[in-house]
Amino acid sequence: MGDPKKSRKKFSTPKNPWQSDQLSRELHLMGTFGLRNKRELWRTETELSRIRKQARELLAQPVEERMGAETKLLKSLSRKGIIGEAATLDDILGLTVENLLDRRLQSMVKNKGLAPTIHKARQIVTHGHIKVRDRVITIPGYLVMNEEEPTVRVREGSRIAAAAAAQPEAPAQ
Repeated sequence: MGDPKKSRKKFSTPKNPWQSDQLSRELHLMGTFGLRNKRELWRTETELSRIRKQARELLAQPVEERMGAETKLLKSLSRKGIIGEAATLDDILGLTVENLLDRRLQSMVKNKGLAPTIHKARQIVTHGHIKVRDRVITIPGYLVMNEEEPTVRVREGSRIAAAAAAQPEAPAQ
């Protein structure tokens, strides 16, 4: 076993953190997606800027040189569920932070109806009630791949599953 790597920041902070429009946008995103702190948002923004930078660099290259790297990037992002199958580099440049935040496990649990609110979804994931494939995932920021999306479910034997089964169905209105 080797020495552990030096830990490095995985995010970059805003250049001017006190602009009111930026503060209100960050607060809105934190509430909408149930983020714990702005560091989670900044990490996602940094990942998005890295992806967009790759696309810009590929667009600057001649067509013959970029074909292999372009298909590799598009296939990787479509496998992650960030873009569609028939997307282009221009579609990558049109991505927003919301596209990446929608792929988080916490958001998937809320969107599938396994939790009533985004904050309850975070709690359910953190407490180990959610399985992806055959693994219990306790990280709310886990990015769910396209092929993993149908396998997101409540863990068998969980109190959440027992409580959902014990509740009678609400009448449709």
